[in-house]
Parts: sequence; structure tokens; C-alpha cells
Amino acid sequence: MASDHQNPAGKGHPLSPKIIIFEQENFQGHSQEFSGPCPSLKETGMEKAGSILVQAGPWVGYEQANCKGEHFVLEKGEFPRWDAWTSSRRTDSLSSLRPVKMDSQEHKIILYENPNFTGKKMEVLGDDVPSLHAHGFQEKVSSVRVLGGTWVGYQYPGYRGQQFLLEKGDYKDSTDFGAPHPQVQSVRRIRDMQWNPRGTFHPSN
Repeated sequence: MASDHQNPAGKGHPLSPKIIIFEQENFQGHSQEFSGPCPSLKETGMEKAGSILVQAGPWVGYEQANCKGEHFVLEKGEFPRWDAWTSSRRTDSLSSLRPVKMDSQEHKIILYENPNFTGKKMEVLGDDVPSLHAHGFQEKVSSVRVLGGTWVGYQYPGYRGQQFLLEKGDYKDSTDFGAPHPQVQSVRRIRDMQWNPRGTFHPSN
């Protein structure tokens, strides 16, 4: 057997993304495994997503086909029913999904009050912020620059409500990151969940 010369650092390969969707809660019923984007679960013969097992992630699931509508970040771990992957209560539908683009650079994000990177701004470097209010930043976040890492914004403090995936890049308006209103009240980093034995993220109470 050939030895692995690819990675002298000895960290091993990042696992390729792998997710299993079950039609029923608690990992029962018909299931389907994915290692790449799925624009429509229905077209694979899945009636609905009742529970999810993320073996290597992270992933992002969407309420509508073709990666549209409300989205849900799915890190490594078990999601036995729909309210394990969302606290927004708006929808229990998950119709499409894709692996999250991970950026290995140091986590850095700048939040702006107004569109086009104007108005009051808040820079976050290598930290999670359960409440933007606590840092004196009001709840309006209309544009975002992600300079490093991959982040999730949440509608409410404590990582609750609708989720907004913020991959590296510029979002000049809140609609660019899928927010119906420019309301973001907490942000956190997505870490490389391959190496985290407890991948599932639990919102703080």
C-alpha cells in the first residue's frame, strides 16, 4: 500500500463532504446520501427531509429547490428532526443543499449599517458575537464584507431565528445574503468541523 506523501504535515486529508437525508424523523425511512450539491431533493425521489446525518460537513440546506429561500447551516452531527437545524419556525421544508465553501484564512468580517459598505461599521476578527447590541451595534446590517473564514449571521441574538450563510466575498445589500430585512443580531464562525468531535452547533439559551 502506497504511503501518503501528499500531506507532510500529517494532518490527513479533509474528508470529502458527506450528508445523509432521511425522509422520517430519527433517521428512519428512505434515505439518500450526498457528497455534492443537490438542486432538488424531490428529483432524487425524496418526499421530504425528516432528519439529517452530517458525516463530514459543513453543508447548507435551502427551503426551496435550486438553493433558494431560507437557508440552514448543517455542521457535522445529528439532526433528528427539523427543529434541530432551525429555530426560525417559518418552515420545516428542506428542498436543496450543497457543501459550504470553507475558507481557511483567519476569520474576519465587517458588518455595515447601510448598503454598499457605508454607515456605521463593526469589524469582527476571530470571534463569535452572540449579541451585536452588546457591542453597541444596532440590529441593522445592510451590507457585509467577509475577508476571511466562513460565517453565519442570525436574525436574533443568541444565534436564533433565520440564518444567513456568509461565505468569503462582498454582500452589498442584505438581499445578497438572503435576508428579507437587514436584521442581523448575532454572528459566529463556521470552524472546520472535520476535526471537531462535537460538530453540531447548539444555540445558547
